[in-house]
Amino acid sequence: MTAGMTFGNSTPDASPYADEGPYGTPVVHKKAGLTRRGKIAIAVAGVAIVGGGTIWFQVHSAAVAKDEKEAAALQIQMKKLELEEMRIRNEQASSDKKAASASAEKIQAAVDKCVKDSSDQIGKGFGSPSRGDVVADCKQQYEAVDGSGMQAASNAQDASNTGGGGINSPALLGLVAGGGLAVAVFARKGKKADA
Repeated sequence: MTAGMTFGNSTPDASPYADEGPYGTPVVHKKAGLTRRGKIAIAVAGVAIVGGGTIWFQVHSAAVAKDEKEAAALQIQMKKLELEEMRIRNEQASSDKKAASASAEKIQAAVDKCVKDSSDQIGKGFGSPSRGDVVADCKQQYEAVDGSGMQAASNAQDASNTGGGGINSPALLGLVAGGGLAVAVFARKGKKADA
């Protein structure tokens, strides 16, 4: 007998190959989306990312705050050093000013003494110096003793020496080398002539 035919009250055998519907076996559609494991994995990854980002932000903020504090401390230290340098410069300037005023007082006292000592020569006759000449001579004499006058004279002498007209070291070296060469040549000729 053919499969699927029924006789009497017997129930037909369920054949695994028998169609259940007029269009074949129904297709079971699964829901689209993630499985439960996938959802848990994504949740764990999200928590890890958010937690790691929060920790990174806190560490980064602490590092930035530390760098800003160090920069501020460095600026304060630089300002302190600048103030110390200004204080030292001011002290040096005041000591230089005191020394210059003391030197000026000494020079003025020496000039006054010189004028007083030379006052007996003023206006004594034809060719005798006037008071202005005596004062100028005394000023020139005692201001030249001062270190600044000596430095100015040295600078003037250096400026006069830098001009042309002198023998510089390359020219002197050339003269010495030429003379030595000439002596050597004449000495050789003398030896050849003697032999």
